[in-house]
Amino acid sequence: MSVTTTPEQLIADCRGRIDSIDDRIIGLIQERMAVSTVIQEARISSGGRRVHLSREMEVLSHWSDALGKPGTTLAMTLLELCRGRV
Repeated sequence: MSVTTTPEQLIADCRGRIDSIDDRIIGLIQERMAVSTVIQEARISSGGRRVHLSREMEVLSHWSDALGKPGTTLAMTLLELCRGRV
């Protein structure tokens, strides 16, 4: 016996997968923010600057290479989230 999936069921299932993926992405961003805070605190405590611009350029390039112009936009938002208050 064959089971037929309706378009509505397929859409609902895919939306559930997207929600799950989004939750994982949010968790990874929160983890990245925490790690970034540790790096910033270590840099400041050793007399350095909070933001390391050449490193940010490396991050922007990495995201741009992987995802094109939208990757740059995503990376800028990610960097803004991870910088905290500058």
